[in-house]
Amino acid sequence: MESASNVIELNPTDKALGTVIWLHGLGADANDFVPIVEALQLPKNLPLRFVFPEAKNRAITVNGGMSMRGWYDITSLDLTFEEDEAGIDESVGEIRALIMNEKKQGFTSKQIILAGFSQGGAIALQTGLRFKEPLAGILALSTYIPLADSLAERLGPHVSDVPILMIHGLFDPVVPLQLANQAKAQLEEWDAPVVFKTYPMPHAVCDEEIALISKWLSRAFLGEEKV
Repeated sequence: MESASNVIELNPTDKALGTVIWLHGLGADANDFVPIVEALQLPKNLPLRFVFPEAKNRAITVNGGMSMRGWYDITSLDLTFEEDEAGIDESVGEIRALIMNEKKQGFTSKQIILAGFSQGGAIALQTGLRFKEPLAGILALSTYIPLADSLAERLGPHVSDVPILMIHGLFDPVVPLQLANQAKAQLEEWDAPVVFKTYPMPHAVCDEEIALISKWLSRAFLGEEKV
C-alpha cells in the first residue's frame, strides 16, 4: 500500500489566522475540495491557510476490491459492519502528523480546524476527538462516527471544548441519515458542543451549506455570531 502522495497547500496573501486541514471522500483526491476555498467567500479579515491531504490507494472491499484513494476500507454497505480499525488508526496518525506540522509552523492547536467529507469527515472526527490538545473545531460533512464504541475509551481530554459542525443530506443514499443522527447523539453524550444541520440533498454539498460553513469559520476564528 503506497504512502500518501500529495498534499495541496493554499496560503492567503496576509498572515494566516489559522489552518483548515480538509479531507476528501472515498475515491476522490486532494483536489476535490480546493474550489471550496473561493466558494466560501471568507471576509478579508479572516485569512486562512488550507491544507488538502490525499489518502492512499487501497483495495476497497465493497467495491469489489478495486483500488482507489480511501482513508480506510469499507467492507459492506452497512458502514458499521467489520470496520477497518487498522486503516482508520493509520489515517488518524497521518492527519495527526499534519496537525503537528502546522504547530511547527507556529500555529497553536486552537488555530487548527479539521474538516472532511464522508470518509474524510469520519477521520476528522476520529482524529479531533482523540487529540490531546483542543482544536479550533471539527467540520464533519455527510459523515458518521466509525468505531464509536472504542472511540469512547480513547477520547481526548478536551472533547467538551471543541466546537463541531455536522451537516448531512436528508436524502443521502451513501451515509444514511440515521448514522448521522446516531453520531449527533453520541457527541452529545460525550458533552461535545455539536451543531447539527440537514439540507434536502443527497451525498453532496449545497450552496446553503457552504454559506453556513463560512459563517461557522468566522465564528471559530473571529468570535462572530453563532450559526
